[in-house]
Amino acid sequence: MMAGDPVAEKAAASVLKRAVELDTAKRFTESLVCYQEGLQLLMEALKAKGQEESRRLELRKRVESYMNRAEFLKKHVENEKEAGKYHEKIEITANSVGYSYQKVIGRFLDEYITKVEVEDPYIRSTHQVYNFLRLSELLVSNCRNLKKIFLLTGKEPGNQQEMLDELKQSLAKHNVVLTIEYSATLHDREIRLDNGWIIKIGRGLDYFRPPEGRFSLGFCDFDLRPCHATSIDIFHSSSVRSIPNK
Repeated sequence: MMAGDPVAEKAAASVLKRAVELDTAKRFTESLVCYQEGLQLLMEALKAKGQEESRRLELRKRVESYMNRAEFLKKHVENEKEAGKYHEKIEITANSVGYSYQKVIGRFLDEYITKVEVEDPYIRSTHQVYNFLRLSELLVSNCRNLKKIFLLTGKEPGNQQEMLDELKQSLAKHNVVLTIEYSATLHDREIRLDNGWIIKIGRGLDYFRPPEGRFSLGFCDFDLRPCHATSIDIFHSSSVRSIPNK
């Protein structure tokens, strides 16, 4: 008799273990993503042919247990959002990996976003503008109704303006207007999405270490790029603070 789908079960166990770890660490939005993925894998295992009824019953119980926890977390997050109390903290340790912009911000991006505001004093040098470009690519790819990106940053002599103007022109081809303002006193580092999510990164977008070389892992895939130590605070507000007239 076939033993079901051991590959799906093993994959589900790994993902759900991570979900529980994130749940315990109170990183609830990340945990929910893992619960969802793990439950899909468990359902695949449950549908596999040739399983004994006792094994199928065990899998059903696991699905029900994890599904109940996921539903509880989903309601908890929604309640905290409505009350304006939601706060999630991520501590990135030095040289850790797995913290691309997609992993950190991607789960908050949806079709309801039309405007994103970025405050970061260090979108100045070439690699920092590339960081902002990567964020812009992520936003355009995941927010189909995005219309505006506003950037407040520090001014730098050299080709900063030229690089940002080129990005502005490229975004315009995707019907996204990039507005840029400069401040000599800016210290805050914050990304505000008009669906209510606010992401504050201690080091701003520049929390990745330089790659070891142009042909080293992590040069292209930032989930493989070692990070500097920093903290990320995630909030939700029903009325995201917006810079006037932007």
